Amino acid sequence: MWCVYLIECRNGAWYAGITNDLDARYAAHVAGKGARYTRANPPVRLLGARPFADRSAASRAEYEVKRLPKARKLAWLLSSDDA
Repeated sequence: MWCVYLIECRNGAWYAGITNDLDARYAAHVAGKGARYTRANPPVRLLGARPFADRSAASRAEYEVKRLPKARKLAWLLSSDDA
C-alpha cells in the first residue's frame, strides 16, 4: 500500500510526498535525511495521508495535489475519492 502524505514545514509551507512506509519516511524528514526541501524547511507535523493501491496511483495523486492551491490541499487529503 502506498500513500500520499502532507507535512507542515517550519516556514508554513506544506510538503507533499509519497511512500510505502509512512512512519519511516516521516522519521527521515524529521532527522534531516528526507527530501532536500524538508532538510531546508524542517517538518513541524504530519497533516495526514491518503492511501493508494500502488505506486503509480500514488505518483499521479502526488502530482495532482502539488498543483492545488494550499487552501484546497487539506480538503483533497480528507476526501475519499481516488485521484
